[in-house]
Amino acid sequence: MNDYLDPQNAIDMPDKADSAFAMDFLISVKTGIRTYGAAITETTDPELRTVLQRQMDKALDLHGELSDFMIEKGWLHPHDLGNQYEVDIKSLEEAVSIANLNIYPKDTDRLGTFATPNN
Repeated sequence: MNDYLDPQNAIDMPDKADSAFAMDFLISVKTGIRTYGAAITETTDPELRTVLQRQMDKALDLHGELSDFMIEKGWLHPHDLGNQYEVDIKSLEEAVSIANLNIYPKDTDRLGTFATPNN
C-alpha cells in the first residue's frame, strides 16, 4: 500500500476492524473465564463461590455466542486449523502493512506555520 489516503485502500476495512474487535473481545472473555476459575478455587465462602460460578457460567455463554457469531462471519475457524492459520497470517500481514505506512512527513519542521507572539 503506497497511498494510504486512496479510498481504494479502505475497501473491506470495516469488516477487518470488526473482526479484530471481535477477536479482542473473545480473548478478553476467555481471560475472564480463567480468572473466575482461579477465584472459585481460592475462595472458601460458599456464597461467594456461588456468585462466581454464576458469573463464570454467563461468561461461558457469552463465549459460545461470540464464537458462533465469529464462525458465522468467517472470522474464526476453530475446527479447521489450516484455514484459521491463513486468516491469522492475513491479519498479521495487514497489521504489518499498516505499521509500515509512512504517515508522517520526513520534515516535521513547523517553523513559520504558527503565529508568533510579539517579543
